[in-house]
Order: sequence, then C-alpha cells, then structure tokens
Amino acid sequence: MSAPDPAALAELRGNLDAIRARIDTACRAAGRDPAQVRLLPVSKTVDEARLRAAHAIGLHALGENKVQEALGKWQAMSDLHDLRWVLIGHLQTNKAKYAARFASEFQALDSLRVAAALDAQLQQQGRALDVLVQVNTSGEASKFGLPPGDVPAFVKQLPAFASLRVRGLMTLALLSDDDARVRPCFVRLRELRDRLRQDAPDGVAMDELSMGMSGDFELAIAEGATTVRVGTALFGRRDTPDSA
Repeated sequence: MSAPDPAALAELRGNLDAIRARIDTACRAAGRDPAQVRLLPVSKTVDEARLRAAHAIGLHALGENKVQEALGKWQAMSDLHDLRWVLIGHLQTNKAKYAARFASEFQALDSLRVAAALDAQLQQQGRALDVLVQVNTSGEASKFGLPPGDVPAFVKQLPAFASLRVRGLMTLALLSDDDARVRPCFVRLRELRDRLRQDAPDGVAMDELSMGMSGDFELAIAEGATTVRVGTALFGRRDTPDSA
C-alpha cells in the first residue's frame, strides 16, 4: 500500500487538533484531566486509505458499527499490528464468531444470548474481550440497549462468561440540538454507573462511560464520559447515511 497522501494527512491532523482542543476545553470547564478522556475515532464507511492516514497520525484504535465491515478492514490492514478494532454497534449472535477473531473491545452488549455466543467463540480461540453494557438512556424504541432498570440484574449474570471483561457502560443519547434534552441521557448513564459500582460482582469493573459523539461530546465530558466516539468531526460527513 502506498504512503498516505500528504493533503489527506494534513486535513486529518487539522481535524484531530480541533477535536483535541474541544476535549481539552470541555475537560477544563468540568475540572477534569483531558488524559481521563479517550478519543475513539468512528470509522464506519471510511475507506482504507483514509484509515491508514489516521493510523499514520497516531490513531491506533478505530470504532466500527458493523462486524463484517470491520472484519474486512482488519484483514486488509493486518500489516498494522498495533491497530485495535472496537465494535460499537449491535451484534447478532450468528456474527459473534467474527467479532471473536479480531475485536479488542465490544461496546454494545445488551443480551445474555450474545454474551454466551461471544464467550463460547472466545474460549475456543483462547482470547478475552473488553465489553461495555449498552444502555438505552433515551427510551427510544429505535435504539438498542437495555432499559436502565434492567441493567443491575443483567450485570450480575455476566461473571458467568469468563472471557468477557466487563469495563463499564455505553449509551447513544437522544439526537437533538437541545442540550436540555440530550444531557439527561448522559446523567442517567453516570448515575447508573455510580449505583452499580457499589455492589458490582467480582471481576466486573464500572470505570468506563462511553458516551458522546461529534455533536455532543462536550456535554458528555461534563457528565463524566471516559470515551467519546467521534466520526464526522474527524473524517467529515459520510456519503452513506448513518441509517444505511
């Protein structure tokens, strides 16, 4: 594969600098250390050349929504040995075998059937996987994730799956320009995490809060996000809509 195009590198560096400046500003406003917030680039529908450019400027983890798209990219970019793949979209049980091959993290666990399927595949491969439990904090029927009230009982069952390392929670906030409607989604996730911490089962950590995207991650940081998932602000608007 040829070296990344200098113009593409410059554009990505500019976008990355702007995102990091926003993260720093949001952290300072919240009295937080920017080092506490991980930037996860969301690379769905982004082509290999741009992803190689992202890697060249120091981005060594990529978030993908669809396991088969991620699998293809992982295979095509297997020469980049330090590149990690994070699955952030809904996973069907029959796709668990693909996720178990290459993913280093799965942020959308919301089903015991998926937990069991992943665990079985991971055990076969002698691998472990960091996972976050997806919570539907907006109450929208169109979104995946467990209702907040179902999460404590769900989490208590996860130690049965030895290859899954539970690290925390993830949510998708309401898509709105009204901060007063978006912020409560992040508050709910943080408050739920704080309650779960009090009696989390052995082997279950509740340190991670993955919440906030290009348009709302400052709000998420103010409410305690440890990972923000940013696609559009880094790679630009997609030709393919998110619903595709």
